[in-house]
Amino acid sequence: MNMADLVEIKKNPKIPDIASGDTVKVSVRIMEGDKERIQVFQGVVIKIKHGGISASFTVRHVAFGIGVERTFPFNSSLVEKVEIIRQGKVRRSRLYYLRGLSGKEARRKIKRVERKMKQVGDELLQAQPEEVIEPMPAETVEEKPAAVAASPAAVKEPEAATKTAPAAEKAATKETPAAPPAAEKKETT
Repeated sequence: MNMADLVEIKKNPKIPDIASGDTVKVSVRIMEGDKERIQVFQGVVIKIKHGGISASFTVRHVAFGIGVERTFPFNSSLVEKVEIIRQGKVRRSRLYYLRGLSGKEARRKIKRVERKMKQVGDELLQAQPEEVIEPMPAETVEEKPAAVAASPAAVKEPEAATKTAPAAEKAATKETPAAPPAAEKKETT
């Protein structure tokens, strides 16, 4: 007999849909004797294991140069809440290669994305990543006016008009002076 057949499996509703590469903050209820407290563990999701009652996710955090990984079951009532700090887009489902990287190298491997939220009934479901969000330097944002930054086509149209106008003026000036001297040469001969 299977344990899943005896007990009805309910996913913890306080855990949102997370993906590998997301930076999450997991709040877990810790029992110490007859006292109870909440412990927060923040890190990158490196693995998600599906599979009914044994479904879980693993979060990795580097503290004082030492990597710490902790696995949380999806069905546990001890997980108080999970907050998604930053959503990431990676090309693997298991990010074990992050164990060999440190600091900025590990962050560079994970791209930042923003996923759209879909609402189905009472639950919020997350769609696949739509676009990659890359940070822009502050200098380039401040230099551009709002109207120019809003429409790139508006920037190209005036440039095209300024290029054609001087070319037409040069052609007109070359034709008018060039024509009378040619006519004068014909009259003298």
